[in-house]
Amino acid sequence: MLKQKKSFFLLLTPVSIIILLLVRNNSWIAEYIFAQGVYKLLAQLISNITGLIPFSLMELFIYITIILSISLLVYIVRIIFSRNKDKGNKSLNLLINISCVFSVLLFLFTIFAGTNYYRYSFSEINNIKVEESSIEELYKLNLYLVEQASTIREELELNQDHINEMGILEADNISWLELTNSVEDAYINLSENYPTLGGSFGRAKPVLYSKFMSRMEITGIFWPFSLEANINIHVPDYTIPATIAHEMAHQRGFMREDEANYIAYLACIHSEDLLLQYSGTMLALTQAGNALYKEDPDLYYETRSYFYEGMHVDLRDKSNYWSQFDNTVISTASTKMNDTYLKVNNQKDGVKSYGRMVDLLLAGLKAEYL
Repeated sequence: MLKQKKSFFLLLTPVSIIILLLVRNNSWIAEYIFAQGVYKLLAQLISNITGLIPFSLMELFIYITIILSISLLVYIVRIIFSRNKDKGNKSLNLLINISCVFSVLLFLFTIFAGTNYYRYSFSEINNIKVEESSIEELYKLNLYLVEQASTIREELELNQDHINEMGILEADNISWLELTNSVEDAYINLSENYPTLGGSFGRAKPVLYSKFMSRMEITGIFWPFSLEANINIHVPDYTIPATIAHEMAHQRGFMREDEANYIAYLACIHSEDLLLQYSGTMLALTQAGNALYKEDPDLYYETRSYFYEGMHVDLRDKSNYWSQFDNTVISTASTKMNDTYLKVNNQKDGVKSYGRMVDLLLAGLKAEYL
């Protein structure tokens, strides 16, 4: 019976490879069999169950993995230096057991993340026409976002909502439950126009040791093995709502980073909460501003001159925060790992694909505002 179980587990590796080959060559299968079929059904069920647990299962998994890795290393050393004649069988059994664990994890990743990289793009599903845009259009997009962000930031300040004595936007007066409920409500509103974003999923979770995520320059992680959206809460407060919305986009099956950023923006601006609106708009403005700076620095600095003063305060706070983690060994290694991960999973631009959100912003706003 044990051998049969192990054989079954080992077979999951070729099954995973076959599934990935299928979806790689057929987006219809990726979209309708997996993303809107198997994945959506199981993801809602599992994420709502894991969501009942108040702490991050991903974080617990990492701690357990560290302990097991140390134990495994000790066990391997004992086998190597053992005089037991049975060390060959023990080594083989250990290799098989490790292969079984790898096979199960690969299968879970394939079903709950891998296939979704090959689904139809968000623009294709929702008939958003993405096309080349001029620098003038990019400039106008920035002006529009500056105006929106400035208006929201001024209203927050006038209402004395979330503003500390230094003028920095904070969210200390809102609970995690209230914040995640607000993002969930935003997705409910958004799903009226974008049905594929609908559904009931488990709430996002704060990571206890968030500072280590900052050292890796990571603001959030979607964990496919528990279907959790894990959030770094050590970062400047105004960025957190957009990060929650971003990871919840992954939870809803949209794994491409550029699309998750755009969906996060859409979710936030569909919220009735000013903090969410500001967070999402600033995410979009940062991406659009970076793109404009590369094309025309003078136009970029012109748009900066229109920022409401509170926006400058928030951006300085954000810059000061992240500067302490720049170019460290951990952050550099993490960036390379993330870049490799994205390229392996059908995002050929790697980390650079984050900037492609701007094309979606232009496509989504061009007809109405540009």
